[in-house]
Amino acid sequence: MVQSKEVSMVESGNNSDDGRTNEQIDDLNKWLPITASRKAKWWYSAFHNVTAIVGAGVLGLPCAVSQLGWIPGIGMIIISWSVTLYSFWQLVNLHEHVPGKRFDRYPELGKHVFGLKRGYWMVMPQQMIVQVACDIVYMVTGGKSLRESVIMMFHWGRRINQTYYIMFFGVLQLILSQAPNFNSLKVVSFTAAVMSLSYSTIASIASIIKGIEHPKSANYGLRSHTTAGIIFDIFNSLGTIAFAFAGHSVALEIQATIPSTPERPSKGPMWRGVVVAYAIVAFCYLSVAASGFWAFGNLVADDVLVTLEHPNWLISLANFMVFLHVLGSYQVFAMPVFDTIESFLVKKRHFTPGRPLRLIARSVYVVLTMFVGICIPFFGGLLGFFGGLAFSSTSFFLPCMMWLVSHKPKRWSFHWIASWISIIIGVSITILAPIGGARTIIISAKNYTLFSHSEE
Repeated sequence: MVQSKEVSMVESGNNSDDGRTNEQIDDLNKWLPITASRKAKWWYSAFHNVTAIVGAGVLGLPCAVSQLGWIPGIGMIIISWSVTLYSFWQLVNLHEHVPGKRFDRYPELGKHVFGLKRGYWMVMPQQMIVQVACDIVYMVTGGKSLRESVIMMFHWGRRINQTYYIMFFGVLQLILSQAPNFNSLKVVSFTAAVMSLSYSTIASIASIIKGIEHPKSANYGLRSHTTAGIIFDIFNSLGTIAFAFAGHSVALEIQATIPSTPERPSKGPMWRGVVVAYAIVAFCYLSVAASGFWAFGNLVADDVLVTLEHPNWLISLANFMVFLHVLGSYQVFAMPVFDTIESFLVKKRHFTPGRPLRLIARSVYVVLTMFVGICIPFFGGLLGFFGGLAFSSTSFFLPCMMWLVSHKPKRWSFHWIASWISIIIGVSITILAPIGGARTIIISAKNYTLFSHSEE
């Protein structure tokens, strides 16, 4: 039967309301980076999601635990893991809950659920903030990690300030950004996923060894000693933890690369990959957070690898693994941004699809994120500020709101209760976390001079 063929379902949300014919929509989708290739396997979902989720945030979790306290900190990580796994399941099932149609992009699903204009403006800005913010943080992380890796092995590395390391990272992104579509990044993304698991393991084991060697040196009290400091630290830690679960903003786009038929919908292989990814996430987050706080207590830096100094070669290797990881993470989050920019330029500004358009548009984006990263290279504050500002919405409560509106579960049923709990947690983080993150950035900025040697 015709229905048994792979469902093109390319008449996805935001491509059908601008007067284009189905043939024009099909041609455009075959060029845009999200929908150009639909040949991904379930394990693509696994490593794409590991790359997207286990980002720079894992290294800030020991600091987040020190700001919240041992039990509340670990508890909040477990709660966030559980809530976001549930909301991820909702997104995977919402991807094609309408027969014959795939919602390949987050705003498309928003438009279907909340209405064309309202849904688009409810979802698109928040998704863009998440993805652009991630890329800015990864610019900072890439440069900072490469710098730490070099200076641990070569003293001359200190003479090169962090700005130039970030610029080098940006140059590499200019090259990688020319990958035509999501699936063309599979080698880069797989490498990034392996690196994330590797440096998390190194950070955890090195912290445990450090704790065994100096069993009485850690202070497990809260970092701040004033009421205001404690409150702001708690706010910032909530944002750091929210940042660690940012993968939902690219979930639908990852699923769009998986083939789908009515007999074998994409939600099967996508969910299998998500389960594997979340198992890896649980290992990385809990091992790094617990071991880092146990070893260093409230003296742990906002990047635990900065606190770990010996053995030099091992910590240098771990920092280089972080550098390789965020090379891939940047691209995973940038690809939906490229898709949005190129779709706008072709559909609204009538540019001709092709390599010149991609070269210019993507290069401008990379340069802009690099410039912002150079100007605001404050890792901990960026995690807290951006984590609360938008990450909690796209990961914690937007999927649940969409589920409530589209499926209308019975009041007091499991999905009704679970969705509302997720919404309350997510909204609370959205309100509180940016306050703590902004304070951290302001405090860090007092000791920072642009293009100086003291970016720490």
